[in-house]
Amino acid sequence: MLTPRVLLLIYDPVIESATAPTRLSRLLNWNDPDQLCAQYIADVAEASHGQVRYAIVERIVLDAYPVKADGFRYDDAGYLRAWQARAGFHQPDAADYAAILRDADFLARLEADQVDELWVMAFPYAGLYESCMGGRGAIWCNGPVIPNTAHVARRFVVMGFNYERGVGEMLENLGHRAESIMAHVFAGLPEDRPRASPWRTLLAKLGFAQPAQADVDLNGNLWAQFTRHARTHPGLAACGNVHFAPNSTTDYDWGNPRPVLSNADDWLNYPHFTGQRRLMTCADWGNGDIRLHHLWWLRRFPHVEGRTPTGRLNNWWRYVVGLEF
Repeated sequence: MLTPRVLLLIYDPVIESATAPTRLSRLLNWNDPDQLCAQYIADVAEASHGQVRYAIVERIVLDAYPVKADGFRYDDAGYLRAWQARAGFHQPDAADYAAILRDADFLARLEADQVDELWVMAFPYAGLYESCMGGRGAIWCNGPVIPNTAHVARRFVVMGFNYERGVGEMLENLGHRAESIMAHVFAGLPEDRPRASPWRTLLAKLGFAQPAQADVDLNGNLWAQFTRHARTHPGLAACGNVHFAPNSTTDYDWGNPRPVLSNADDWLNYPHFTGQRRLMTCADWGNGDIRLHHLWWLRRFPHVEGRTPTGRLNNWWRYVVGLEF
């Protein structure tokens, strides 16, 4: 079981111009950052089949706006003016990650083995990446490698969360983190993009069930096989990816009622695949609900002991959260 220790850094400025000094999140009736984190922690524990148990070991709340990479920093009046107009936000938007790490004194805490991961909670247009990685051996993680951190002895991830949004969007950040890391882990293996026979494809289009077929190759690129969806692999849909459910035709099309054959449930049997497929629709993953889709998808990550014939771990959470690559 993985038990990552989190330093939670919340940028939630106190708006002095309000009737009484009020935190930005409360003034604009946004979500409570602590409640979001609690639900996210519970969701990740459930979706990982108990493999990941996050714990927030330190919490810092700042009456501040994170500084941008070019040195700009919002003040209360400027941010509220832009938010009310939904225009005029500072560009370039990117935050200064060196400054964020300093605000949390994160690198010192990491190297003292007090924490493992940094979660930054802020407001819209704070300039945060959904996730990014630093430290020795860091890779692209849905965001660029954090500059000037190669001297840090181990990898770490900084998650960027937005308390104007919900837990579903937090899980989306985790999903994109997983996509980056798992693509790296399986890089170099043949993508293995089999195509169904014309007869099997026709049966799939007509909605007929088909005989079991061993179409998961443990010697191949399992990530590529896991993320197949009907748009790219007619008749051979698996679990899809963060934006594409098995039957999606466009990004974020999680509410599509079109039935497609998928082996998504068979991934719960990993590595002992049965070869069974069934017709699936959006009813299987929440009828378009972002959080329910992402939970459905994450639950299907392999999470058992051992290694594949190619030497990859059978527990993908050790890559995605443990950074064991």
